[in-house]
Amino acid sequence: MKSKYQVAKNVFLDSIDISDYIELDSSTKAYTQLKHSIEKPLKMILLFGRPGTGKSILLNRLQDKLKYQKEIHYFATPAITEKEFFRKLFKVLTKKDLPHSTEVNFSALVDFCKELRGEREIIILLDEAQMYSGEIMEKIRLLSDSRAVKFVVALHQTDDEELIAKEHFQTRIWETIELKNASREELTVYVHKKLLKRNLFDIADSIKENNMKLIHTFTKGNYRECNKLLFTLFEICEYYDENDSSKLNESHIPQRLIEMAGLKLGYIHV
Repeated sequence: MKSKYQVAKNVFLDSIDISDYIELDSSTKAYTQLKHSIEKPLKMILLFGRPGTGKSILLNRLQDKLKYQKEIHYFATPAITEKEFFRKLFKVLTKKDLPHSTEVNFSALVDFCKELRGEREIIILLDEAQMYSGEIMEKIRLLSDSRAVKFVVALHQTDDEELIAKEHFQTRIWETIELKNASREELTVYVHKKLLKRNLFDIADSIKENNMKLIHTFTKGNYRECNKLLFTLFEICEYYDENDSSKLNESHIPQRLIEMAGLKLGYIHV
């Protein structure tokens, strides 16, 4: 029989699973804004935020909700080469496979998109867009000018607040949506909801306000960092549950265990 802490640990695996989407005020607002944005006659929409603020799962949720209503495609990890990217895009746009030995004629692809205007509206969700080269981004801009293809460009916000997209699209992006780290209150809701979805009511109840204050301090409200910390915390709990249960308290999570997890992950140093 699995330890309840093993089950809790797996709740916080860092993965993009739409079934694990947690409704929060900020995520609902961002989703609604993004959904409304793609209904507008916009060529490009920028979704940005620091790593771990929920961009990928938001794009996945959008595709999941709209896949039967719109022609919407999610490009997760950027292609290794420009050739690979445009082969993939060619198949989405033309609904045909390009012969393996054939190169995409980009000018012809742009002309093809112009002919689609008014007949099809194709939405491309580009995740991890900071990994695309400047040349690819410029060609994406040219395709968006056809107004048959709408791009949602998701990328990381860098430490100096500069966005890669600004260099290429500062006069062409018509709407921007920013995702931010969670407040302590939102992070508390996030953690509790994730546990409650797996019926881990006693563990959710054992995470008290002072626990969440420390968790928020360590992670700064970043969802990915929170997942890492909670995974490590419950891994430690699982170990003690099997080897020395006197170190655990059923009614509340000891702060020292959170500190141990923080130490292991490098949030604090001895």
